[in-house]
Amino acid sequence: MDKKGRGVIPASFRRALGVKSSEVVVLRPENDELRIDTVRHRLVRAQKSVGEHVAPTVSLVDERIAERREDARRESDRHR
Repeated sequence: MDKKGRGVIPASFRRALGVKSSEVVVLRPENDELRIDTVRHRLVRAQKSVGEHVAPTVSLVDERIAERREDARRESDRHR
């Protein structure tokens, strides 16, 4: 660690973990250890987790848009 608190992950570790050059990493303490992950890997895991609970034919984006439109309609009706 340097005086600014920065550290260097050795190239062999980056290759083993699939971390690309200048990729953003997430550090978190866990059980007296420092865990390193990439934003990309976290996103892939989150997508997989959601995919286990949502049918492939369902679009969560479309559902959210429909919910927001309904909320806006109700808000508009309330102010009439």
